[in-house]
Order: sequence, then structure tokens, then C-alpha cells
Amino acid sequence: MPNDTYTPPKVWQWEQGNGGKFANINRPVSGATHEKALPMGKHPLQLYSLATPNGVKVTILLEELLEAGFAEAEYDAWLINIMEGEQFSSGFVAVNPNSKIPALLDNSTSPPTRLFESGSMMLYLAEKFGAFFPTAPAQRTECLNWLFWQMASAPILGGGFGHFYAYAPEKYEYPINRYTMEIKRQLDLLDKHLAKHRFMAGDEYTIADMAIWPWYGALVKNEVYEAAEFIAAHKYQHVMRWTDEIAQRPAVQRGRMVNRAWGEPHEQLHERHAASDFALRTQDKLEE
Repeated sequence: MPNDTYTPPKVWQWEQGNGGKFANINRPVSGATHEKALPMGKHPLQLYSLATPNGVKVTILLEELLEAGFAEAEYDAWLINIMEGEQFSSGFVAVNPNSKIPALLDNSTSPPTRLFESGSMMLYLAEKFGAFFPTAPAQRTECLNWLFWQMASAPILGGGFGHFYAYAPEKYEYPINRYTMEIKRQLDLLDKHLAKHRFMAGDEYTIADMAIWPWYGALVKNEVYEAAEFIAAHKYQHVMRWTDEIAQRPAVQRGRMVNRAWGEPHEQLHERHAASDFALRTQDKLEE
């Protein structure tokens, strides 16, 4: 338990440096901090991202579309270093005024279509290419149910549990217990659902799976927050089964590599401009 009790002031004031690991990029105002244009590649789809779970959702979908034969889904992926504040450039803010990765620009439309929020990107791409999104009304609605569940639930996992358990400068019992309880409830929900269904929307692999997997699959496999033992992840056997099945998909394996700047060098593809980059431009190849 904490040794003292915090009393909120009558009027909150920003204290720079407060916020732990992300203190240097957190601020109470929006907008650009510096002028810098975004790079632009040759493909209509331009992605500006980082291989966090939210970024991985979109690169998995793009790689799945290419795997399914949609050549028009070719894309350029540019690395955005959020710890250096690159998401606050004028170019990035023009695409995503919320200054969060990922951001996507579709230059195949006139004028170009800007997209921000990963769920919006996934729905846009699935509808644009007519893939990984059921057409029957009941299945379509079930897919959307779980897609929006993920969008609402992941902030509890990342900004709540992940922050207080892994990143906060001080550990406090109340927030860790509060968010752990909710994360275990979410995992229990997923486990019970996946006990009756192969994928989130039934027998068909959809954008709902691609959205949930990078967060909850990574959690149970101890790939985020190093919390698998703490939350007893091994108990969620159906989540584990689903996680392992999706992890075996070649497009998923490629999607996880795009805009990744940590881990093993052969798993890092900082930028992606062509399918050949996976063989030629991973970090281990560039360091040879």
C-alpha cells in the first residue's frame, strides 16, 4: 500500500517530466511540435507506424490481403519513432491529428483519403478489398462486435494494466489490482467464446481476429509486459489454441516484422516497400 495519500489539487497543472517512461512525449495539448513532411513511396497505400500491437493489426491485414492475391494492397511502411516524438511532426499530424500510430494515407482516391485509428483502417481496407469481413448480416455484425470490443478493451490492457504494472515509476496496489482483475475478466470472456468458436466471428478468420491477436495473443505468450505468469495466462487454454493457430500464418509472421525496431535483428524490418524486403532488408541483412 502507498505510504501517503494523494489529494488532487483544485485546478490541475501540468508538471513536465511526470509520467514515467513516456514523460518526454506526453503533454496536455494536441498539434504539431515541429515542421517535417512525411516520406512518400511509390504505392497508393502509405503507412506510418511502429510495430506495437496497434500498428501490427494493420500490417497483418495488409500482408493477409497480399497473400490472398490483392496486388492493389501493396504498400510502403515508414517507421515512426514515437519515443523521439516523430508522431508530432506537421506531416504526421496532417494525417492523424490525434498523433498516435498508426496513420494511413490512401493516394488511390482523389483527394487522398487519410485514416487514423487502427479499427477504422481495418474496416476501410476490408471493405475496399472485400476480404476478411463477412457479407452475411449476422456474421458481419458479430465481426464488428468483436472489432469494437477490442478497440474499447485494449486501452484497459495497455494504458491501464500495462502502464501501472510495467511502466509507472512507482508501483501501487490499487491500480494494479483493479486493472489485473479486468484483464483476467477479458481473458476469461475470450476463452469461453473461443471454446465454442474457431475464430472470433465463427469459422471464418476476419479482421476481428487480426485486431485482437496482437494484444491478447501477445499477452498470453508473454510478449508484452512480461506478465504471463502474473496473470496465470496458461489457464486460458482456448485463447492459447487460437493464438498459436494465428501465429502460424505466413502473413501474420510478416506483419509482425514490419516497422519493428527491437528484438532479434532477423525479426526487424524497419521499413517495408516491397515483398522482397523481408528477404533482403531485415536488420540482420543490413548489419552484415
